[in-house]
Amino acid sequence: MVPIGAYVAVSAILFVTGLVGVLVRRNFIIVLMCVEIMLNGANLNLVAFAHHLDSLAGQIMSLFVIAIAAGEAAVGLAIIIVVFRGKIATNVDQINLLKW
Repeated sequence: MVPIGAYVAVSAILFVTGLVGVLVRRNFIIVLMCVEIMLNGANLNLVAFAHHLDSLAGQIMSLFVIAIAAGEAAVGLAIIIVVFRGKIATNVDQINLLKW
């Protein structure tokens, strides 16, 4: 049986990888993928602790997080398509639509 520390370590590596990707990369698609990696790290942590504690609460919460992540990805991609059609920009720094 794999110890829970291994799951927590892999979860932390996934989360930190996603966080670094969000902070460093400037492409819309890459930032969205890094947010998904962060959510998957949190899901791994939830499932590992749910298995360790013999509870279904973490697994049910993980399913809700997966559903929210799917909606977030769909809305995020729709926003990216609208921004790209309106203004040819693939860089997060180039978008200033909320400025007057």
